[in-house]
Amino acid sequence: MTTPYQQQGTPAATYSSPIPVRKAHLGDALASEWTKIRSVRSTMWTLGVMAVLMLGIGILAAVTVSAADADLEGEPVLFLGFFGVLLGSLCVMTLGVLTIASEYGTGMIRTTLTACPSRSRVLTAKAIVYFLLVFTVTFVLTLVVAALQVAILDTGAAPTTEDWVRATFAVSLYVALLGLLSLALGSLIRHSAGAITVMIGLVLLPLVMAMFMYAESLRTVQESLLEYSIPSQLGVLYDNSVAESGPQGWEPVWIMLGVTAVALGGAYAALNSRDV
Repeated sequence: MTTPYQQQGTPAATYSSPIPVRKAHLGDALASEWTKIRSVRSTMWTLGVMAVLMLGIGILAAVTVSAADADLEGEPVLFLGFFGVLLGSLCVMTLGVLTIASEYGTGMIRTTLTACPSRSRVLTAKAIVYFLLVFTVTFVLTLVVAALQVAILDTGAAPTTEDWVRATFAVSLYVALLGLLSLALGSLIRHSAGAITVMIGLVLLPLVMAMFMYAESLRTVQESLLEYSIPSQLGVLYDNSVAESGPQGWEPVWIMLGVTAVALGGAYAALNSRDV
């Protein structure tokens, strides 16, 4: 039987696509994840609220201290940015969970894995895009807040280079890693509300537990919970005197890096072994 497009005894014509065909790679997955994360409203809302909290609370703290005419000689002025960053980190954790858990809730993850069957590549692309976005936004915000606080509070003693680096770069790195930990938990739990609840518990539960440990036999446990809690480690990046013992200097960043690496390892293993 012949068709209108094929005469009897002649070979069938083959279609040649004008679009060059090539093997997909990580760059394609990165472009896809960047398109997704910048086009959803949750990104704009969470990062917008984060910016309002960090800028608003940071500037308000500086103005309040300046109006009180407090003597800040010798005190780290940049530490005032801690309060806004701590609250802003809740937005970062929320966005980290939603970046992947929301796809499980809507079923979009099936489309994502159909377009890119390599599950490890998908998770890697999500982690890279999310980490770079959060780090960049946090770094810009902490830098602006720190500059405004120094301008508002004329203490006579300018922060050192080390103070600037830790209050901007180190803090941004810590917050971005905290968000990456949220993304890993979102991949493991696959439920937005559940993963967000777990992350908030990780931030608040150690401090709450330590407050009710009155027994002398639990004093060591109480001190450890206080020293290694996320708010305390974030505060250490601003000022080492926040904690007399426990992590000092850049150690909170390395601790968060290790915890995040373990969580991401579990997320990779679970993603490759479980059904969607």
